[in-house]
Amino acid sequence: MVKKSTLIIGAIILVLLIFGGYFLFAGESVNVYMDGENITSQMSISPFAGVDTNKLNEEICNYTSETMNSTNGTAQSLKQGILRICLAHGLDNVKVHLNSPLGEDKIPIQFHVEGLSMYPTLKDGQTVLVEKTNSVQVGNIVVANSSQYGNIIKRVSKINGNQVYLTSDNTDVDYEYVNGTMYETKGITTWVNMKDIYGVVVQY
Repeated sequence: MVKKSTLIIGAIILVLLIFGGYFLFAGESVNVYMDGENITSQMSISPFAGVDTNKLNEEICNYTSETMNSTNGTAQSLKQGILRICLAHGLDNVKVHLNSPLGEDKIPIQFHVEGLSMYPTLKDGQTVLVEKTNSVQVGNIVVANSSQYGNIIKRVSKINGNQVYLTSDNTDVDYEYVNGTMYETKGITTWVNMKDIYGVVVQY
């Protein structure tokens, strides 16, 4: 006759084996979702790993935010950074998945338009969705970090090696007098380095 306590112990061992086998074969994973503004991190981590998942989630989300706001951040560098964070927490065999409304391994960022330099294509106060990418072509609308003007949204008019010439869609020229002097106001045109481009506007 089998005792009840023996059955309970056997059931516990079976559950442990099932969980252990799942993480052995399925592996541990981190899933990061970005919508351009908000970031969520979910993970499938063995309960026996002894990891503070709340702290790990916080570090992953903070790093993801930093990468999104950096001109040189890419999906590949984001994955590598998340793997380094996991390794620091004792997890050395983690699969990282990046997802967004733009698809897998795509990093979206939301930017807000200021001014009328891209009118009528873009309006003042409008929100646009940018895909972080190094693939920039003439005709694209991009967000760039200009050393002279700060963050700007402009259209790519020329590409010369790593140099990109950006222009405004609004070609209107305004004139105004300030203290008796006439000033000409028109949309920005400037050269930037390819590495200073955040990405391409994909939704507006």
